[in-house]
Amino acid sequence: MFCFTTFKRYPQGVLHKLISYVKAVLPIKVSVSVLKKYKDVEGAVKIEEVNGEELVKKFAEEMEEMLGRKMKSVKSLAEAAEDADLYHEYNETLEFDYYNSMLINTVDEDGNPVPLGGEFQLEENEHFSKLAVNTQQSNIQVPTNVYNRDPDIVNGVYMSEALNDIFIDNFQKDPTLTWQYFGSSTGFFRLYPGIQWIPDENGVVTFDCRNRNWYIQAATSPKDVIIVVDVSGSMKGLRLTIAKHTINTILDTLGENDFVNIIAYSDYVRYVEPCFKGTLVQADLDNREHFKLLVEELHVKGEGKVKNAMMESFKILNEVRISFLCNQAIMLITDGAMEDFQDVFEKFNWPERRVRVFTYLIGREMTFAENVKWIACNNKGYYTHISTLADVQENVMEYLHVLSRPMVINHDHDIIWTEAYMDSVAQSLLLMTSVAMPVFSKKKETLSHGILLGVVGTDVALKELMRLAPRYKLGVHGYAYLITNNGYILSHPDLRPLYKEGKKLKPKPNYNSVDLSEVEWEDTEEKLRTAMVKGETGTLFLDVRTSVDKGVSTCLSSFLGIVLSRGYGQYIFIGNVSVEEGLHDLLAPDLTIASEWTYCETDIDPAHRKLNQLQAVVRYLTGKEPDLECDVQLLQQTLFDAVVTAPMEAYWTALMLNTSGMDDGVETAFLGTRSGLMRFQSLFLSLPRSFLTSTDKENMFTLDHFPVWYRRAAEYPAGQFLYYMPRQETRGRGHTFTWQTHTHTHTHSNTHSPSQNTISALFALCVCACLLRVSLFDYQAMCKINSHSVSSARPLLSVCTINSHCIQIYSPSAHKKKGDILQPCDTEYPSFVYEPSVKETNSIIKCGRCQKMFVVQQIPDSNLLMLVSPLLFWLFLLYCTVHNASVKCDRMRSQKIRRRPESCHSFHPQENADDCGGASFISLSTSLFFTCLTFAALVS
Repeated sequence: MFCFTTFKRYPQGVLHKLISYVKAVLPIKVSVSVLKKYKDVEGAVKIEEVNGEELVKKFAEEMEEMLGRKMKSVKSLAEAAEDADLYHEYNETLEFDYYNSMLINTVDEDGNPVPLGGEFQLEENEHFSKLAVNTQQSNIQVPTNVYNRDPDIVNGVYMSEALNDIFIDNFQKDPTLTWQYFGSSTGFFRLYPGIQWIPDENGVVTFDCRNRNWYIQAATSPKDVIIVVDVSGSMKGLRLTIAKHTINTILDTLGENDFVNIIAYSDYVRYVEPCFKGTLVQADLDNREHFKLLVEELHVKGEGKVKNAMMESFKILNEVRISFLCNQAIMLITDGAMEDFQDVFEKFNWPERRVRVFTYLIGREMTFAENVKWIACNNKGYYTHISTLADVQENVMEYLHVLSRPMVINHDHDIIWTEAYMDSVAQSLLLMTSVAMPVFSKKKETLSHGILLGVVGTDVALKELMRLAPRYKLGVHGYAYLITNNGYILSHPDLRPLYKEGKKLKPKPNYNSVDLSEVEWEDTEEKLRTAMVKGETGTLFLDVRTSVDKGVSTCLSSFLGIVLSRGYGQYIFIGNVSVEEGLHDLLAPDLTIASEWTYCETDIDPAHRKLNQLQAVVRYLTGKEPDLECDVQLLQQTLFDAVVTAPMEAYWTALMLNTSGMDDGVETAFLGTRSGLMRFQSLFLSLPRSFLTSTDKENMFTLDHFPVWYRRAAEYPAGQFLYYMPRQETRGRGHTFTWQTHTHTHTHSNTHSPSQNTISALFALCVCACLLRVSLFDYQAMCKINSHSVSSARPLLSVCTINSHCIQIYSPSAHKKKGDILQPCDTEYPSFVYEPSVKETNSIIKCGRCQKMFVVQQIPDSNLLMLVSPLLFWLFLLYCTVHNASVKCDRMRSQKIRRRPESCHSFHPQENADDCGGASFISLSTSLFFTCLTFAALVS
């Protein structure tokens, strides 16, 4: 299928000019030229049916093979780190100069290298996001709150020097590897390739590898956690501030495989979120951020009575234990335990001690330290004393070491994959996933202590995984997507992880906890989601309410799904021409191919990384780079398209030489094919180019989608004109329109042709009330906390464009005012079923106490509707409705089906539970215990 388009700019108000231009002959002449050329090569064309199950199986196998190479690299790092530690003897006075990533290439006032600095060669590298890196050497990042000369740091850095050679060897064996690293339990981060680490605007480095999901998930098994915080009167001031920071830090150590709740206590027990009473909720990013907002609102009052809070916590954990048993923990945050609660442990936790209790004593006062220690040490937990805000980070981390003990003692090297996240090393907005593996001490003398040395890992850009499911094999409306075991999206064309704040793009707070059901929302019974989460394979058919041919088939493996639409998605068109003929036409100056598609793999050999895709294809076909790995089938299609569309160059050249036949305002003409090939001609170079630019992803062939004008033209009847208004800002410069028509489409004779078209409107118009309305939902919206009214300017005459089955109605925009705060929300917006046989209609709309008349007329051979009304009412605010509190509560509480990680390491008989945070094991006698309580009562 080929789509031809011209691009035209009109001053505002020149509507008649736009309508008359529908009769333009440019696309029709183009169609005739290309059809004639197609007839010459028609004998070499064949059509094959797409087998979705075979495709998804092939894609999944290739992805698993790619991920297998990453896991092999990580395993070699873990083995090397453990061997290095086994033969390293700890030296309290060890001195070792290492490359500190904050200090490299830095000199003092006399021009001498600063300590831990020195000359560190850096060179810009295409493979690493064009950052300046050193591929021959790793270096060390240390958070600002960790002393970089601490003996533990120096010994760990010295020991882990052995990883340098493994980093380099891994990269040579698999040049597609990106960042490799070792995160130490002591706080330092060894990163390959080495880079210059840039602090924040305050000169501080807050990045702590131990807070990263890859570290936490690899270091511990899934955990159910209840945080119990004292909000009695004695916790006022700095103590409450420290307690809140402690809670937030604990929340930061949780991930989507964990479950959590927070209980506050004083004279009575209350849940910080009443909606979550009596249960645990998934500790995804959405819920964690929600908890943080609620924790900020905590205030102190009354007397601290912890007994009821502990009883409530044990009851919850005992109930959820019935369905799954792994690590369970209670985090008690208090400035002192002042009542008899031993019977709570006797009733709910002893003698098995299945629930670990970790205690955090807040403030400088040590009167009740023994009580708080006793709780932790008698429940296989750990006690820490937090007297300042600076103490929080290190003390919270201790609980991870305790939870990792059983896994370390048993030497269970589980490999984990994380949810999607933004690349923090390159400080980019690129979605990544990490593969990571724990590193243990193998020394026999410390076996019972279960010493976790750290975690090794490597990053994988999700777009590199999705390259293994190429667009051209899936059709114009087809796509592939990846999910986690929890049903959250790793990659999906409808995943919108960023939002715009001013001129800056930022990640949404909940970008990596978007559920599959929130984008594939037509799966109302969650058959698709359930099958994938359970690891099933097969095919499902769904009817969808969207601007594509009705009905899609989804073929799925355990983590990968591909969607094929009925019609264009059912068959693939294959043409064949000689390399010589195709290469000749491929070199035309008006031709380019999709820069994000992989025609040839340029990332394997460093010498190829500066080649763009067209350059790589040409060098491969001419024999200059025979070692390039290229997609032969895609090249075959591209060469065919280049030959068939070759008449375009001469035709456009003739137009430029003779402009008398061109109507005013035509700026550019372009063509796109299903192989990602584009021919593009600026007919008047003096006009500004605001369409098909590198920043306008919607209108380009990208990794995620065919261009929007191409997709809409594919849905529209051949031979008719389709108008489209790009989304970019046009205010003050007139409106920009494009139109397209098919010149040639190959599909099977049974191609689905719906009798009704689905049309959706972002800005709903009262006129649409005369059409059949249905609701669509956006679960990734960002809404303003404070509403603002829209502009009062309204046009007398308006044009609606129906882009195939999608109606777009253009209205004055509601601007985000300075100070507005955006937050994630769920919105509902209207769609309307449009019957194209209705050529004209008129009616009266009642809007409150007023009524307005309107007339709608269809413009022949186009997707345009002309609407005439004295006053048009733009109802954007009415249709961007945020769900109410009860709906939000139900959604956050809901426990969708998920697949828990298979492995669980909660206890080991050889574990040394005496190591519980005190100098030695604390065993309070009953009399001593009550003595402490009596004293506590007296001083209070």
